[in-house]
Amino acid sequence: MSPAMVMKSEESYEDNDEREVHHHQYQKGVKQLVENGRIHTLPQRYIFPASDRPIITTTEEQDDDSSFVGNKKIDLPIIDFSELIGSNRLQALRSLAHACQHYGFFQLVNHGISEEVIRRMKDVMGRFFNQAYEERAKHMTSDMKAAVRYGTSFSQNKDSVFCWRDFLKLLCHPLSDYLPHWPQSPMDLREVAATYAEETNNLFLRLMEAILESLGIKEEEEEDDNNNNIMKKLEEGGSQMMVANLYPPCPEPDLTLGMPPHSDYGLLTLLLQDEEVEGLQIQFQGKWLTVKPISNAFVVNVGDHLEIFSNGRYKSVLHRVLVNEIKSRTSVASLHSLPFNCTVKPSLKLIDDANPKRYKDTDFHTFLAYVSSREPKGKDFLHSRKLTSFTTH
Repeated sequence: MSPAMVMKSEESYEDNDEREVHHHQYQKGVKQLVENGRIHTLPQRYIFPASDRPIITTTEEQDDDSSFVGNKKIDLPIIDFSELIGSNRLQALRSLAHACQHYGFFQLVNHGISEEVIRRMKDVMGRFFNQAYEERAKHMTSDMKAAVRYGTSFSQNKDSVFCWRDFLKLLCHPLSDYLPHWPQSPMDLREVAATYAEETNNLFLRLMEAILESLGIKEEEEEDDNNNNIMKKLEEGGSQMMVANLYPPCPEPDLTLGMPPHSDYGLLTLLLQDEEVEGLQIQFQGKWLTVKPISNAFVVNVGDHLEIFSNGRYKSVLHRVLVNEIKSRTSVASLHSLPFNCTVKPSLKLIDDANPKRYKDTDFHTFLAYVSSREPKGKDFLHSRKLTSFTTH
């Protein structure tokens, strides 16, 4: 689409009431909106301001102007987990450090989680979204602390512009606390999702051990770091939340987003992309670039907590999700961090005269208070935790 078409007057949508549905229908989610009637144009509530919309271009337009990044791809660093636990660990750790410092993202292969566990997780989440709305709606709530939360956009009660996305969020750790609250339909959801949660959490713990080593922090040294014995806290009871996302086909994908630019809250996120439908984009060197799915790989990204813990050495990176006109897209993210009652602060091992402390201490309650009081944008929360002497990267 040309720039002129992207800048289409928003008033033309506002003047066409027939394009709108009643507000309560938005609360029910995108899938229900689409299923209730054939939508040929995007309802006004989902139209992003022109400055925030994706720029989708043809190959010819990309060649004419390098600022058009539409569907340009990025080759993320590939980290082979088998090398991280093998004889080539030192080289793999150097590759991991480079990925976390310069990209904030990497693709993880040979991670040890079987294709069957991954296939079953994708399948059961797809079947959850394909249930009747009445079944899905049993778990609809705006309570961000809920053990199970089904919803749409980010917050269907607060967002000024809705995202073209429905989600199911499951708190996971410890499983014994949360499993009884998970959906009972489909019948195998609890069993399949619990297996997946346990395996991804174990993988996360091994990755965090490597992350610490890549930062030059040895476990025995961390024991002496009285402000951040992070591995002990994670192994005793770190937090984990799984989010299954559904992005239905969209009639005007150049006017909206599946998720707006944001960074993730925790330490690391392990994402299963849809292997057939692209959509994830990251901001790299000032441009939006599409991450190409790799079969049976996790896309792993640095979260805000890891940026704080590493005192800014490793960066959480803005990412967003595009939607498309033809195909539905699904993904499953597993977000990991410290226990909800823990304080996150820069490691003492990474602070010295040349690298003074760059972030305020923070905790989950501070985060909830922040996002409950405003519509989150970009990396606003992380920026609010920066010490005033270090307000830029």
